Parts: sequence; structure tokens; C-alpha cells
Amino acid sequence: MKKKEILKDYTNKLKQFKKYNKAYFEDDDPIISDAKYDKLKNELINLEKNYKFIKNPTQASFSVGYKPSKKFKKVDHLVPMLSLANAFSKDDVIDFIKKIKNFLNLDKDKKIYFSIEPKIDGISASLIYKNGNFITGLSRGDGKTGEDITENLKTIDEIPKKLIGNHTDDLLEVRGEVYIKKSDFHKIEDKFSNPRNAAGGSLRQKNPEITKKIPLKFFAYGIGQADKFFKNQTEILKFLKGVGFAINPLSQSFNVLEEIISIHEKIERQKSTIDYDIDGLVYKVDDLSMQKRLGNVSNSPRWAIAHKFSSEKGFSKIKNIEIQVGRTGALTPVAKIEPINVGGVIVSNATLHNEDEIKRKDIRIGDAILIQRAGDVIPQVLSVDLSKRPQNSKKFIFPTKCPSCGSNTVKEFNSTTKKVDVITRCPDPNFDCEAILKEKLKHFVSKDALNIEGFGKKVVENFWNMKLIKYPSDIFSLDYKKINFLEGWGDLSTSNLKQAINNSKKISLSKFIFSIGIRHIGQENAKILSKYFISIERFKNLFNFSERKKDLENLKPIDGIGASQINSIDVFFSNKKNLGVIKSLIKNLNIQKQESTNPKGIFVGKIVMFTGGLEKMSRSEAKYFAENQGAKISSNISKKTDILIVGNSKPIKRKIEEAKNLKIEIILEENWNRLVNN
Repeated sequence: MKKKEILKDYTNKLKQFKKYNKAYFEDDDPIISDAKYDKLKNELINLEKNYKFIKNPTQASFSVGYKPSKKFKKVDHLVPMLSLANAFSKDDVIDFIKKIKNFLNLDKDKKIYFSIEPKIDGISASLIYKNGNFITGLSRGDGKTGEDITENLKTIDEIPKKLIGNHTDDLLEVRGEVYIKKSDFHKIEDKFSNPRNAAGGSLRQKNPEITKKIPLKFFAYGIGQADKFFKNQTEILKFLKGVGFAINPLSQSFNVLEEIISIHEKIERQKSTIDYDIDGLVYKVDDLSMQKRLGNVSNSPRWAIAHKFSSEKGFSKIKNIEIQVGRTGALTPVAKIEPINVGGVIVSNATLHNEDEIKRKDIRIGDAILIQRAGDVIPQVLSVDLSKRPQNSKKFIFPTKCPSCGSNTVKEFNSTTKKVDVITRCPDPNFDCEAILKEKLKHFVSKDALNIEGFGKKVVENFWNMKLIKYPSDIFSLDYKKINFLEGWGDLSTSNLKQAINNSKKISLSKFIFSIGIRHIGQENAKILSKYFISIERFKNLFNFSERKKDLENLKPIDGIGASQINSIDVFFSNKKNLGVIKSLIKNLNIQKQESTNPKGIFVGKIVMFTGGLEKMSRSEAKYFAENQGAKISSNISKKTDILIVGNSKPIKRKIEEAKNLKIEIILEENWNRLVNN
């Protein structure tokens, strides 16, 4: 797959993710299957990991749950509640185990014990106990902050109000899943669309007496924080059962891959007979010391994965093929199909990815197709039934002009692969093409950008059509009198929108950078850039040609900022229209300085580079440790480098000599090991 095709596929996968995320987590009423949602998220993350030129962890990589509701008090989790990466095949599981061994620098034949448990399709909750007494219960929220739903959780019989045994002076944070049995759901299914909706809706009632009427259950599956010491996950489950929690009876542990896969196949065959919804199995490294070393990546732990069950398929017919223009200018073909029910979800659209994919599968209007709801933003076309193809069908001709602005489309040359990319683009994805501009507005107000509550995609579309907004700054000068008279709007909703917009004006530098929609600059890149620029005043250096060149040169050695990001920043700020839009936007916002995330680390403020292999840990683990200690990791040595870590295995002598000449501190492996173990 070529770079353009990859980037276009990536962009398409992001477009509907927030909509699905809100429906799943906030509304507790998913509009797509869990298999589709989770696979989409996994595909986005895998694209980010596998293709360095993306370097764009956005909605998927950082999305954990939902923004806590204003109905409940917000409380920070003692330990963040992370989501899980997904596996969809045996190969994915093999790859998961391989990455663990590589990260920990373990022999490939080393056997690792995994704790295995069903992945319940319910609502995650965190329970805090002090001296054995249940004092606070939180929803997942956005992973960092949850909703205080203590009183609602107290209505669940399987959540102990007081733990069995003596727990004087103990603090314990228990993690688990709230769910409803299938047999119980049948008694209330006239009130809710599905068991998960029933569980989520009940937990988010203001009146716990309403919650009490719903037959909620609870399985404990882990611990966030505890004063007690545990060696492994198996020991944790045994402890939780001993103090009064219900533990899933299907939980077990294995260290042989074939046994793990066999258990997955066995439970998938049995899932229809299980009295609660499950959509896969969760594999956790059993050894807690290994878990600590592995740590986390983005919003998920390296030491756990959800192995999902099989995806859903169905047959339909293509009525038309439409071209959508995305935020980065990518042209995406979408098949409009005859609506079909696949796994309980009505499907009317299917992605065709790109021009090459259409040609490869010879997809035409009128074709009978097999589609799969397995994780694309919209379902994907697996194959065409040629025996049912109409005699007068014609090959689909991909447009050579942007359907929005009429510009001649381009396929860019990939300097890395030395090939022309497969993604077709509008040539100037800035603020000129109206289709792109509208998508940029949707991105600007989205959760991971300004996060303006009540200002979703439909509102953007409506206000755009009414000519109320065109550029991001227009959001802050809306004519609320006109809005007040629109269908579906009134005094209260208009007032709430105004307040939400005012609240959004205070924004972190990293979110601002992400919000303006620079190509190849996702959330992770935006965070890196914010740590470099610190303030909006310094960020403004990019407006000036000479200053921009200096900063872009300084950014080159920083790990996570590659040639694609450097070039995109340069192109973006070389555009006069872009500059005008951004300058106007800055005037309306209160952009906060970037604060240090780890002021106590031993490498705070230091730029660190590695050379040579380390004997006792992998390069990945070493970088993870250094970053947690406040370091910025560099891929190139320069006068700005502070420390060079030299591994015993084949260090590059040239880099060592450069470090000596530049009087850079050199830490040999034996001294590095002492730092790590202290």
C-alpha cells in the first residue's frame, strides 16, 4: 500500500470516530457494533505505529471513554482508566506477545503467563475503599476524570459496601464492569435498546431510586491503586474474590499460545449460551512487575490486549458511488448501498478506500457486493459477485477534479518510498477549498480540539449552510439572535451554546496546535510541539519566514517530529490565508502555556540520545524510562543534545566522538543501569 493510500485510509477512519465514540460512551447507545468500533480504533492505532510518516495519534490513540457529564461531580481517578488495544486474529496475538518480548528484551522462547478473562460488554467503574468501606464510585469518564456515581453504584448488590476481613488504614481502588444479564434484560427491553444502554443509562441517573429498579450486576477484574502488595493478576483476582467481589468464573491463566487461542475459540462458540454479552477475551501479562516495566502507550497498556470475536458480514447492492473530500484534501469514494441489517445495525454506506482499490476489485455502480462490518469507519466492500453484475455496467471513473472547488486533483510523490501515492487529493488542503474548510471547522470544534459542547458536526453543517460561519474565528462572533429562531433552537439551547463557546476559549497550547488542522500533526505531535514552543508567543515565530526556518531546523532532531511534519508545518505557515485565519483565531482565544509534565524526573529539560544496544533492556523500554523522567528523545546528535546514552552492543563511534567534541555528557550502560535501578 502506497503512502497516499495509507494517509487517505487513515483520514477516512478518523472522520466518524468521534460520532461513534459519543454514541458508545456518552449516550450508552452504540450505533455500530462493538466489533466495528473496536477494530476501527485498533486499525487507527496500528497505522500510527506502522507508518512513521503518519505520526498522528489523534482521536483513536488518545480516546478513552467520554467527557464527564455536567450532571455529576467530576473526580480524578487515582490511576488513569485506560482502554485496551485490540487483536482480531491469531497473528495479532502473536504480534502482541512478540512486541512484549522485544520490549522487555526477552528470549523468543521465553514463556509468559497471561491472565485471561471475558471482555464484558458493559460499563466500566472504579470503586474506592478506605478502611474496607466503600466511599466513592466513579465512571470511566475520559480515563483521567470520571463522574461521581457512588449512590447509583451502591444499589448494586454485588458491590460490597464493606469488604470482608480487616482492612484498617488500607486504600483500595477496585476496577470492574457493570452489566445486565440477558435473562434480566428481557424483562426491561421495552425501555432500552440493548443491555449496555440499560446499564449505562441506569448508572447515569440523578435519582438512585431509578437505578435501584434495574437489575445491575458487577464483575471485578482488577485494581487501580492499593496499599497491599500483589505479585500477579491471578493473585489480585483471588484477593478480590476473598473480600467479597464477584469474579468472572471463566477467568484463567495460560502461557502457551495454542491454549490461549483454543480458549478463545471455545468461548466464542459458547457465547450465545452465556447469560451476559461478551465480545472477546482480555489477555493480561500476569506478572505485575512485568506490567510495570511495560507501561503504557498512548491510552492503552502494553501488557494487555482485547482479542475480539469475529466480525459481521452481509450482502447488498451498490446504488451509487460518491466522492467525499476530507480535512486534509483526501478524496474518498463511498458506496451508497441498499440498506441492509448486519448484526443488528442498518448499513447504508460502505467505504471503497481509494481509486486503486476500486480498480483492483473492479467495483461498479449496480454491483452485488459482500460487505464487512469489521472496523472501518463505515463498512468495507470485501468482494463483488460478478455473476450478478448488470450487462450495461460501466467502470467507475475516478474524478480528476475536486468535486468541491474544481481544482485539478493530484497524487503526491512519496520521497520515502520513491513512489506516487494512491490517495487522490485536492491540491491545497488549507482554508481555500470549501469542502476542506467545512471539515476543518468540524475538526476545530471536536472533542480533542476546542471541545465545544453541543457544537457537533450537524451544527457545523447547519450553521455553514446558513452562512453563519466560514472560518474558525466566526464561531466567536456568532449572531445568536439568528440562531435563536432556527428550528430546534430556543433560548435555553442558544444560551448553552454561547456558554460552551465561551468556556472553550481557554485552551492548552497543544490542543490549539492540534485544532488548527495542520496535516500530519496529530495529538501526539501537537504535544511535542507545545513542549518545544512552550507559549503561543513563541509559537508565533512560525509566522515569520526566517524564524520559522530556525525553529524547524531545531525540531529536526526531536523524536516524533519527522520530515513529513516539518514539511507540513512549513507549507501551512507559508500560506497567507492560513496565517490570516490563525492570527484572527488567536485574538479570540486564551491559549495557556505548556507546563512541565514531570518536574521531578532526573532528565527534566534534557535532550537525550541513545546509541548502541542495551543488554538488559530494549531501546523502546529505555526510551520509555527516559521520557517518564522528563527527557526529550533525539534521533540525531547536535549541540543541543545534553546526554548520550551508550549501550555496550555496537555503539556508533562517530556519535561518541561527536558527543566528546561537543562536550555532551556521556552515560555508559553500566551507569545507565544504576540510574534505572535506583
